[in-house]
Amino acid sequence: MTSRPLRLVFAGTPDFAVPCLHACAQPGVEVVAVYTQPDRPAGRGRKLSPSPVKQAALAQGYAVEQPENFRSAEARERLAAYVPDLMVVVAYGLILSQKVLDIPRFGCWNVHASLLPRWRGAAPIQRAVLAGDAVSGVCLMQMEKGLDTGPVIARLETGDISRETGGTLHDLLSQYGADLLRRELPLLARDRRRPASQAQPEDGVLYAHKLDKAEASIDWREPAAAIERKVRAFNPWPVAEAEVAGERLRIWTAQALPVATTAAPGSVLGGTREGLDIATGDGVLRLVEVQRDGGRRLAVLDYLNARPELRRSAA
Repeated sequence: MTSRPLRLVFAGTPDFAVPCLHACAQPGVEVVAVYTQPDRPAGRGRKLSPSPVKQAALAQGYAVEQPENFRSAEARERLAAYVPDLMVVVAYGLILSQKVLDIPRFGCWNVHASLLPRWRGAAPIQRAVLAGDAVSGVCLMQMEKGLDTGPVIARLETGDISRETGGTLHDLLSQYGADLLRRELPLLARDRRRPASQAQPEDGVLYAHKLDKAEASIDWREPAAAIERKVRAFNPWPVAEAEVAGERLRIWTAQALPVATTAAPGSVLGGTREGLDIATGDGVLRLVEVQRDGGRRLAVLDYLNARPELRRSAA
């Protein structure tokens, strides 16, 4: 006799979670509902906009639920009415109480974009780039009430991330999370018991606090290597900004150069087709792609065509 499919509820909101949602659609697994954040105002018109997960769920014909939270007994009862065996949570945007975690037969799994216990919390991808971590990865965790404290079922580690941006690492880890689910969900569907997991070590805990747009402002007194990491971490949001030759620029791409200079931090050292060099507190930062206020992203060569005076060395 064929056993019934594993009844799965998915909870997620942003683009990062969409590949994981797709990974849940496999033999032996039935996605009975998708939970996502309520529609929020977006764009210039501030019209209500569905989340990327909601759009993907509706395209697949899944039932969609959008409660503000699970504080009410009614919201929890509605979740329980789906009789879920498992809830998979990926960047959902709500902290789930123990009452919610206990509803699915096998509890709740979380896909988290770091190598736990390093970078628990809201912005693990950007914090890893900002800190200069050599590698990153994804963990599949059995959820507990604490913030990203649960035991780890499986993990995938990246290679070197020293050239990744916040955006490129986001996309890579999103696919890694989907790969973990494709590997682990069939085992649960077959065995019908919680998988083995390993408690997180107490040492090495770091919290990835939510990004603040104010952090994107560049201080030229910092070392070039640290500023380069900031530029990579905050691409594509909130995007690093700095005062350059009398105007505010958004800096999309930059490269730290192993060049010594006695020029004051923030001084323009000259521009070529390769980039615009700026003195920092330690070394030189070469700006490669920038954006003027109200303009579009530009290669530095195009920016220098608009500001030819910066081609001349100021050092």
